[in-house]
Amino acid sequence: MREKCGIFGIYNHPQAAKLTYLGLYALQHRGQESAGIVTSDGFNVSVHRGLGLVDAVFNEDILTSLPGHLAIGHNRYSTTGSTSLSNIQPLLISFFGEGIAISHNGNLINALQLRERLESSGSIFQSTMDTEIIVHLFTKFSKSLGKTRALVEALRKVKGAYSLLILFNDRLIGARDPFGFRPLVLGLINSSYLLASETCAFDLVGAKYVREIKPGEMVIIDQKGVNSYTIKQPKKLAQCIFEHIYFARPDSIVFGESVHKVREKMGRVLAREHPAKADLVVPVPDSGISAALGYAKESGIPYTMGLTRNHYIGRTFIQPLQLVRDMEVRIKLNPIREVLNGKRVVLVDDSIVRGTTSKKIIGLLREGGAKEIHFRISSPPIRFPCFFGIDTPVQKELIASTHTVEQIRRKVGADSLGYLSLKGLLSCVKNPKDYCTACFTGRYPLKVTPQTKYIFESRGKR
Repeated sequence: MREKCGIFGIYNHPQAAKLTYLGLYALQHRGQESAGIVTSDGFNVSVHRGLGLVDAVFNEDILTSLPGHLAIGHNRYSTTGSTSLSNIQPLLISFFGEGIAISHNGNLINALQLRERLESSGSIFQSTMDTEIIVHLFTKFSKSLGKTRALVEALRKVKGAYSLLILFNDRLIGARDPFGFRPLVLGLINSSYLLASETCAFDLVGAKYVREIKPGEMVIIDQKGVNSYTIKQPKKLAQCIFEHIYFARPDSIVFGESVHKVREKMGRVLAREHPAKADLVVPVPDSGISAALGYAKESGIPYTMGLTRNHYIGRTFIQPLQLVRDMEVRIKLNPIREVLNGKRVVLVDDSIVRGTTSKKIIGLLREGGAKEIHFRISSPPIRFPCFFGIDTPVQKELIASTHTVEQIRRKVGADSLGYLSLKGLLSCVKNPKDYCTACFTGRYPLKVTPQTKYIFESRGKR
């Protein structure tokens, strides 16, 4: 499972492009397919976008060629639209001589209906992204309503998940959908305001975390400061629980809580729900580390690193050759034989999706000499796909949708297998009623039509 995007923006800083580059670098885990930055000096906009990781897309010369005190950036992993240059964000248009750029994290579930309606009325689309729909709605409404009201009205028309950054020549705008699916936070460095997907981006550039952008809120940052507007009052929140399980960096604060602390709690509850007689607790790095620490503390079983990870493998390396794809786990992970040999191991990971990677990791531990492997997962079984900003396989490819826990255990080759219960998972966050758990239960906070499901399964987004 992969997050769709990381977004970062800054207002009123002379090195806006360079700070945005650093912010995107900190958010690289949220999207590794492409990256882009748009800047403005108050009158003119500049843009650079490319396929690949942030440090491959940008260099010192490119960043110097992006002048301005205002910028937004975007890391992408496609969940809608294909992998192509036309789909790299920020999306940039010219509207009556003014540059408008937009970065989007999320998915719009009524995108097809809106796009067909807009095309019927004369709109011409440059990309296959759902993000572009927001731009077309804005331009239609702006003729009669003005910028601020037009943007609010456009966002009221779309359904689904969105955390947005929008850049005009002279202002930065942030917006979050009324369900609060995806995170968006406000920061401050001296007199410069920042918006980002996660607080870890603020830490890298030396900014102070101010607050979350509220669900259903839009903020406009300009010479007058930060002004807040209501898109729509939330009736019920549906924050993505997988931000805490896997997507966010452990050093971030997401939905008002420390990601590391929440994951550590998950590990503690997991140890109580599924104890094991073992010699060592070993995490699958890096996403299993915090939960494994919690499991070790609660169980009293020593924690150790039994797998080492190669952090210098990018998607551009592991994708092209089938031979390399088959060896992906070996390229990324290697067992520490001196630690594992003859030991009973509790292996902790965040989730099982198809089961193929888990099987390969358990195979590595066996090769490393592990005597027993007790597999523990710090989330419930994933049985349903996501339509709100996560790239998940179609339902039939999710192993838990077609296999029992015992069948999964046999398939991945573990001596025992235990998942964190949904009740146990929700006990680890402060406001359990405010989270979306549809990937476990199939109870979606917004109605997903069969047509939408078909589009997500057939458009080749995976």
